[in-house]
Order: sequence, then C-alpha cells, then structure tokens
Amino acid sequence: MEGQAAGPGKELAAFLIRRCSDQLRSVILSPDPRHSYSLYVDYAELMDDNQQLAYLVFSQPSEFLPLFDDAAKWAEKVVYGDLRNCENASVKEMVHVRINISGSPLECPETCPTIGRIRAKHRGILLTVKGTVVRSGAVKMIEGEREFICKKCKHRFKVYPDLETSNSITQPLSCPSQNFRVCESTSFQFIENTIVCHDYQEIKIQESTQLLGVGAIPRSIPVILKDDLVDVVKAGDDVIVTGILTARWSSDLKDVRCDLEPVLVANHVRRTNELRSGIDIPDEVIMTFKKFWFDFKDSPLKGRNAILQAICPQIFGLFTVKLAVALTLIGGVQHVDASGTKVRGESHLLLVGDPGTGKSQFLKFAAKLSNRSVITTGLGSTSAGLTVTAVKDGGEWMLEAGALVLADGGLCCIDEFDSMREHDRATIHEAMEQQTISVAKAGLVTTLSTKTIVFGATNPKGQYDPTQPLSVNTALSGPLLSRFDIVIVLLDTKNPEWDAVVSSHILAEDEPEKDKAEEDRARVWPLEMLRRYIYFAKGHFKPVLTKEAERVITSYYQLQRRSATQNAARTTVRMLESLIRLAQAHAKLMFRNEVTRLDAITAILCIEASMTTSAIVDSAGNALHSNFTENPDQEYAKQESLILEKLRFVDDFPDVNIREHVT
Repeated sequence: MEGQAAGPGKELAAFLIRRCSDQLRSVILSPDPRHSYSLYVDYAELMDDNQQLAYLVFSQPSEFLPLFDDAAKWAEKVVYGDLRNCENASVKEMVHVRINISGSPLECPETCPTIGRIRAKHRGILLTVKGTVVRSGAVKMIEGEREFICKKCKHRFKVYPDLETSNSITQPLSCPSQNFRVCESTSFQFIENTIVCHDYQEIKIQESTQLLGVGAIPRSIPVILKDDLVDVVKAGDDVIVTGILTARWSSDLKDVRCDLEPVLVANHVRRTNELRSGIDIPDEVIMTFKKFWFDFKDSPLKGRNAILQAICPQIFGLFTVKLAVALTLIGGVQHVDASGTKVRGESHLLLVGDPGTGKSQFLKFAAKLSNRSVITTGLGSTSAGLTVTAVKDGGEWMLEAGALVLADGGLCCIDEFDSMREHDRATIHEAMEQQTISVAKAGLVTTLSTKTIVFGATNPKGQYDPTQPLSVNTALSGPLLSRFDIVIVLLDTKNPEWDAVVSSHILAEDEPEKDKAEEDRARVWPLEMLRRYIYFAKGHFKPVLTKEAERVITSYYQLQRRSATQNAARTTVRMLESLIRLAQAHAKLMFRNEVTRLDAITAILCIEASMTTSAIVDSAGNALHSNFTENPDQEYAKQESLILEKLRFVDDFPDVNIREHVT
C-alpha cells in the first residue's frame, strides 16, 4: 500500500481486523482449495466506524474496492501470524471484500433504483438493483491481469483488461513509470507466469413485473459475475445485486448498430427466493380474521362463502369455480418421506369451457391475489415459452427462463393452454409434478426450480361431447390432464331458469338501492383484504388429517379404484394426493390446523366436479350454473349424508395406508 493509497488502505485493513476477524480466521483455516474467498462487510458497520471512508467506497468504488481487496490480503497476513501453527492454516491468494448494503442508507431510490430508471448519473457509484434472473450464461475463464517490464528503464507494471473492449488487454502507448525521469519508452517485455485468471459469467436480470404499472415494459440489464460469485444464481432466481455501473460496446453484429450498453459489474449478490415479495399483514388484520370466524362459529360455511363471493365479484354465481380457485391458491402441505421424495403441496387448476364463460376473468383475478404471478398464453410470452430454452446471445449460448421458472414460488396463469409449443409439452410434466425442469441444451446442463401453481384455461376442441373423455374433447393428453388436481368444464348450455337469474342480476346493477347493497357486501372483503387472508392462511396453517377425515378419503379412494378401468387406475394414486391437498387447503381456508370430515367431503365434491361421470352424485351438473345457496350449512348436510351413504359399501375393501401420502 504505497503512495496516496497507504492511508485509506491501512484504515480499511484495520477495519477488517476489528470487524471481520472471525471471517479471516475461517478463510485462513479453510482446507478447501478454492480459487477465491469472500469477506462480507456490512456497509452500515463501515459507516458507523468511518463515515468518510464509507463515502469514498460509495462514490469511488472503482478505486476503493480494489483497495479493499488489497487491505484484505494485508489483514489476512496479520491474522495468519497468530494461526501459523494451526493445522491447514495458509494464506489464500485471492480474497475479495463484498459490500452488503442491507439495512444501510444506501437502500434508497437514488442508489437502489429500478432497472428501468438506471441513468448515466448512476455510472461510477456503488449501485444496487433488484430483479429476476432471466438468462444465465456459461462460466468462462478470462485473463484478469498481465505484468510487463519496460526494456529501457526496467520498470515493472501491470496491465488490466478493458471492459469496454470486450475484456481485451492492450499494452500502454508509453511507459507508465512515475520516476523523476520520464521514460516514454514504447518497448515492453511480457513477464512469464504473471497472468492472473478469473472465473467469469454473465447473467441478465429483469425488473419484477409485479412492481410495474399496466402497459409498462420490464427492462433488463446484463450483470458480470467474477470468481466466487459465478454459479451462485440461476435462471428464475430473485436477486439483489450491488456493483459498479459501467458501459461497454455492444457486439459487432451484421446490420446491427454498435452502441454503448450499460452493464453492472457485481461486487455482492444476494438471492432472495425465500423473501418472495411478501405481503405485509399487521396484527390488527389478523385479529380481524379471528373475529370474522368467531362471528361465524355457528355457521362456518356461511363465513366461507362470504370469502368466496369476494373472488371475481363481477361474475355472478360460479360457486364451484370460485371454491376451486381459492383452494388452488391456498394449496396443501408439502410432504417429504424418509427417502427424501417430495410430494408437492401446490395444487393445479384447469378450466375447460366455451367462449364467454369467464375463464380469462378468473385468470386475471387470481394473478392479482397472488404475491408473485406471471400471466401468459400457451405459446409463451418469450422465445423461452413456458419452461426454458437455450438462446444464442453475442455468440454465446445462454439459458432463458420461461413463464413457469419466472413464477417460481407463485402463480403461473396460462391462457390457451392447449396451444403450447412442442418442447413445452415434453417438459411441463416434470415442471408440474416434480416442480423442477431438467435442462441439457447446447452444452448447458442444470436443474431449475418451478415450485409454482399452474392455473390453465382452454377451449374445447370443437363442440364438447359429454360422452367422450376429456382428452378427446381437448388437445391435451391424458398424462398431462392427470397433473391437474381440479379440471372444471364450463358448458354454455341452454337453461331458461339460469338465464333469467343472470339477466336479472345484470339489470339490477343499474338500480341504486341494490347497487348500494352490493357495495356494502363488497366492503367486507375488498381485494387487498382477500390477498392478505389467502397469504396468511397459506403460510400460517399446516393442517393434519384427523382419523375421521382419513376414513372418508380412504373409502372414496377405494371406491374409485373399484370403479376405474385398468388404464384409468394408474391415475387414481395421483387423485388420492389431490384429495389430500384439497382437504388441507379447505382446512386452511376455514382457518384451522385440523382436517375434519367437512374438509374431506368438500375435497371429494371438488374432485367430483372434475369428472364427466360421477361415482357419487348421479348428476354432477354444470359448474357454470352453480350458485351460492342461502343456507350452505344445511345444503352441506344433505351432500354429506348422500356421500357417506354411497361410501358405506366399500368397507370390506382392503385398507389403504394413507399416511404414506401425508405429513
């Protein structure tokens, strides 16, 4: 640490010894022969220790971050003096200081802008951006520095790559010697074995669509990762990246204008997948939920229906669909058995119906209820389609995330589900059941997470024929349809009574008194309150099946096994898992940690609504004409007695170990 940098360099080294001594000891004693190590420094701590130094790191990171790395090497040697006799103790060659701005004043819009608001004024400062990784390139090796010696004055100096010229190293025009005599030589000799190489990877992050207004286009920015930062994130991950904004010339492609494009050279990367844009729920709101269920303790299904009526309130009736949407968004409980095999807790829903039956309206409303959602069509909103694809960018192959990967941890709404691309049809089975996508394209081999709820909508193929199976009426295969927990068919059949009720409802919207009554009911569960309720119920409750619920589900499963054909029997195990998920979801919806007989029978009714021929109900009816009853508890009592009566004759069937499928 010579010259002008000696003062700040010593202060930085002293700070690292005081605040990062434990990390330094871990690096020195680490037996891992990694190429590089990191020391993590909280910017808030640096500000408390030395505000002037903290400001210099923020305002001149290109100069002071390398100085921080040099200080880390000096501090490492100081700490090594006390540990030299310990086993595995050694001084590591490459140690980087990573600045974490979390909890510091740098978490403000000026220094942490959205990607779309990055401007030239942000160049050269310590900048932080948030987004989702949409592309990840292969890890490469680049030359980080090379040492030369002047043939005239024998001055040794290092030359670094220039980012603006694609990381190429060019010799200086003259000798950079700062001695009392100016050398001005142009003849240099490369010194052997002085090349320092770095791991190098480029990713592209895109701003979250949840934070954008209607009509806004999500912007993206390339990010350069080096050394220990490579391969820490993959496509679909939510990240917070702190680094230095610079510019480089775009690739020299035919018929494409060469421009300076912004690029972020990362210093610190933090994955935030576990913090998926959570919804804030104050304690008073939770108390409101508890009071709501206390008021409906004598008629719980009436309380449940009050919640369901807030789902897509502009559509009259459709009780079955609204119940299915609520259960799908809330989901069940993920189960991991002793061998490590996971049974997903997320449910999937498919609406098959004639045009004009409100399918797209439900998709859009469900996206508003989820804290993270992506809406697309079967053809896909990008070249990546629904899953993932390999694209060539500037001569390099990169993975581009599709809708299911970008919706990881949330909801993926897919309209025109039957119009999927061919490569999506081959991979979506794994994405929906195992909740991963295995990729082996263009030499890029990886596995991406797709822990997402799939909500699809499609039209029937021609005129819907109730006598034919669903796979014939749609362009979807049987194995793909079996991935959906609930498949609801909405047929626009002629029903004079229903048409009269709907027309009366639409015409009544113009009457002031009835309109005011509708507003009073809507005030109970506005959209934001419904979002909070679903988010709280989904994360707070982990319901467990009671013995009574187990008996009902087991009996129904046995009935289905007996009535199923040989080919259909393969899908009934998957149906059993769907039953358990839906029963758990209904218990969460009812604000309980226990799955009762009521939840099990409601799950059975949802499964029955997915079948063209019912094993329980003689006439399943049309879900499009299902409406909210005035006394749902009394209606449920009739349905319960009917289902229990039908299930009695299967008691002699061999027992099923339902515990294998639940927590």
